[in-house]
Amino acid sequence: MNEQIRIPKVLVIDENGQKLGVMDTRDAIRLARSKGLDLIEVAPHARPPVCRIMDYGKFKYQQRKKEKEARKHQKELKEIRLTPQMSEHDLLYRLKNAEEFLREGHRVRVFMQIVGRWAVHADLGEAKLQEFVNHLSHVATIETPLSHQGKVIAIVLAPRKDIKQKPAAPTVSPSKPVEAQPSQTAQPVQPTQISSPQVSETHPEPSPQAQETPKVIEVASDNRGS
Repeated sequence: MNEQIRIPKVLVIDENGQKLGVMDTRDAIRLARSKGLDLIEVAPHARPPVCRIMDYGKFKYQQRKKEKEARKHQKELKEIRLTPQMSEHDLLYRLKNAEEFLREGHRVRVFMQIVGRWAVHADLGEAKLQEFVNHLSHVATIETPLSHQGKVIAIVLAPRKDIKQKPAAPTVSPSKPVEAQPSQTAQPVQPTQISSPQVSETHPEPSPQAQETPKVIEVASDNRGS
């Protein structure tokens, strides 16, 4: 990069991908610096070497990004360890992990270490290992048969070609918390005002005895022979 390039003449490509032809290395460096960029040697074994004018920081960032993507899609050899005295629950858990690895396209090495008193019962360890493999026959094929490697017996499985591979789980970004809606508080029930019955003021009717009889005034007419 820049002054570290010792070759006197290089083939220069500018930041837009256009070939500028063979130039003196010092002139190429000055041209790159005038644009605020760097002169990067991209094909040192070519004759003459090929250099490109670019932003070195951006170039390194893109390289790291490509390497990260390549590692992400690269299939690995996963390992599952069993023991002769492993419980059924632990076996089911490891079966689940092995199936997930195989569905993601990885190869799986299943192994068991035979130590102590189990060394004289290696056949029991082989039987358990074979039973484990049989449970994965719907997603795996045997790549390397069962073999003894000292005190370890192992077998390598590969994913079947006719199974639908499960993509690796992406990084889940944290979900936005849901704001709690204020609960609607029940309105207090207003006590019903019970209106007392209106008592109409009725005047009691006077009894017949109490009724005032009209006074009759007799007017005597003067009929004296007239």
